[in-house]
Amino acid sequence: MSADRRAIEAMGGVLDKGAPLIAAFPTMALKAGCIGSETDAADPGSVGGGRAGTEQAIAGLAGRGLRAATVRLPPSVHDETKQGLVTQLIAAAGTRKISAYIGVGDNRWCAVHRHDAARLFVRALERGEPGRHYHTIGEAPIALRTIAEVIGAALDVPVRSLAPKEATKHFGWLAAFIATDNPVMCKATQEALTWSPTGPGLLANIENTITKASARALPSSV
Repeated sequence: MSADRRAIEAMGGVLDKGAPLIAAFPTMALKAGCIGSETDAADPGSVGGGRAGTEQAIAGLAGRGLRAATVRLPPSVHDETKQGLVTQLIAAAGTRKISAYIGVGDNRWCAVHRHDAARLFVRALERGEPGRHYHTIGEAPIALRTIAEVIGAALDVPVRSLAPKEATKHFGWLAAFIATDNPVMCKATQEALTWSPTGPGLLANIENTITKASARALPSSV
């Protein structure tokens, strides 16, 4: 994602020393399969590792005296209309009439309501420290099987486990992300920025989205 890095460096180049610059960054760029913390560096080998240059650019600007930091976002930033990458799961289930997960489905994703995420960005702008990473996580990690079951129940379609090859046909480019275990903690963020989530949870918003949408008007993009 060299374009991201160039854009961040260009913005930083016109800011005065001490000015804030906050960049969004995906938690999917952290190492999979372990609980990610704010002190963990991005993993170039992760499914989101192509974005590692964003945090490298932020670190460079912090070293030059800017109050540059990142806010790391989970796969689902949600409200009653859309749910980030989960929107694609709903769309696939509506189109294919199967709500699917991969393997046993015990890999986990985190989520946050968009209003809570917005409040955290504001706090980071106001109080963020140079070079820090902040995690905007609204609730405990949720197993992909649980997400698929809620989607299936709301759409009244069967829920199925898919083998990796089947998943690639079913989900396309999203399959690698759906197979990823991406649990993340945010305790240090809450303490540093005096922030805590208050919005509805992801599963409730999935149900609200499907209840309000007709089968022909299901979301088709993130």
